[in-house]
Amino acid sequence: MESRSFIYISLAADLLIALSKFIAAAFTGSAAMMAEGIHSIIDAMSQLILIWGVKISKKLPDKERPFGYGRELYFWSFIVSLIIFIVGGCVSFYEGYDRYLHPVSEGSAAWNYGVLAIAFLFTCISLYNVLKVFNVERGKRSFWRTIKDSKDPSTFISLLGDAGDVAGLVIAFAGIFIGRYFHNPHIDGVASMAIGIMLIVISFILVKESKSLLMGETTSRKTLRRIVALTESDRSVVKVKKHFSMYLAPEEVILQLNTVFKDDLTTHQITDAIERITKTIKKEFPRIKQIFIEPVAADGL
Repeated sequence: MESRSFIYISLAADLLIALSKFIAAAFTGSAAMMAEGIHSIIDAMSQLILIWGVKISKKLPDKERPFGYGRELYFWSFIVSLIIFIVGGCVSFYEGYDRYLHPVSEGSAAWNYGVLAIAFLFTCISLYNVLKVFNVERGKRSFWRTIKDSKDPSTFISLLGDAGDVAGLVIAFAGIFIGRYFHNPHIDGVASMAIGIMLIVISFILVKESKSLLMGETTSRKTLRRIVALTESDRSVVKVKKHFSMYLAPEEVILQLNTVFKDDLTTHQITDAIERITKTIKKEFPRIKQIFIEPVAADGL
């Protein structure tokens, strides 16, 4: 959890921001501010669920889960993605639509502007912390390629969540300012609906990526090519016929190699070779926690 301290920072920021937004919405009647308050509450719920998912995924294997609890993180990340859509996006859109039909404009806009400024500051602090972690993982890859390739949903969910917060704050400010400037309270409702649509779009992206991890993603082709090369370089191996791999957690991969060994080897020699190959692979790729090397016939080679 030390490497995911940004989750706790985001949680604290979201709770404080949500409180201030609801206070401002109560004094001004702003639908966009109410939508932003809901957005912050959803973000806080998301952080709590992610914290739970990370912690339970660290449980050691037992009789019921011989491969461990790593996939719990992927399951709860998928739930978070759905929550952003169902609760955050749909509720914000409905709130804006209702306010568009029944516009309200009361109180001083200074409340809204003050809260938006505070929220923007805290959100930028939270976004900065998660970006530091994300950029380490990113390296020289593009932004979207890194999200697509990432095996740690807690990072990209927090990142897109904070980015959505910043965009939502800008939309809310624009809705309040333009509505007040033109004396048109309908614009506030439009801004709230825009925030809802944005949350739904973000949710679709997160659902897609989280579902892919939940269903099981293989390790990279580059890694698999290196693993095959390491295995086939062993003096006892003829060929790796097939290989299967799957992420059980961001730092845990299960690997199976269907391997053809030389015909003149004894059972003891094959066993020694399997242990030797396993140690070699784990040394170079420590995230591959479980390796199954199955001797197979050379038919078809």
